[in-house]
Amino acid sequence: MAEIVYPPVIVALKTFWKYLGLQFTFTGEAHIPRKGGAILAMNHIGYLDFALIGTAALPANRLVRFMAKKEIFDNKLAGPLMRGMHHINVDRNNGSASFVAALRALRSGEIIGIFPEGTISKSFEIKDLKSGAVRLAMGSNVPVIPAVIWGSQRIWTKGVKRDLRRKNVPIYVTFGEPLHFEKGSDVEAGEKILREKLIALLHEVQESYPDSHIGQRWAPLRLGGTAPAPLN
Repeated sequence: MAEIVYPPVIVALKTFWKYLGLQFTFTGEAHIPRKGGAILAMNHIGYLDFALIGTAALPANRLVRFMAKKEIFDNKLAGPLMRGMHHINVDRNNGSASFVAALRALRSGEIIGIFPEGTISKSFEIKDLKSGAVRLAMGSNVPVIPAVIWGSQRIWTKGVKRDLRRKNVPIYVTFGEPLHFEKGSDVEAGEKILREKLIALLHEVQESYPDSHIGQRWAPLRLGGTAPAPLN
């Protein structure tokens, strides 16, 4: 498909990241297939996650098509950009349409980005997962690439005023080994496997993160932070 909107948006985002002074550490890019369909199943801790994870996937020469809620597409500014980048509109009142659109994109060789938690985790821990990522993988016969991000919650997250000052925040993104789910296999078991992998990857990233979590609003209770307690 023609890429008219995505390239200039990437340039604008890279300029924005430079303005913020973000310090990137990207690992596991080799797990992203260089061609063919795949699903990026990602944790969700901040409003910039999709753009930052999309940036991390660029070394693989792949453009990620993110599944995003309908409200973003309804926005007068963001909507045209989302459609121009061929992201997928998720209407929670008509989920079948977005599922079919994602299946079609996967079968045509696209990489689809999904936040299987469904919304931002206020505790910054991995919440229970929705079944969409596993069901899409089964229906399209493509791998699921677990991906975790850490640090983005320090810039802009739910319930906390955004901070767009230049603070040289470390941003870590890690892509895990592909997971394969055969058609007709147990969906709940697949969700459990995916969630356990996301938790393991997140803990690895947090252990290597250079800034202390102790006493920080952007860190979970488990690490000595003051974020809200997990709901599940």
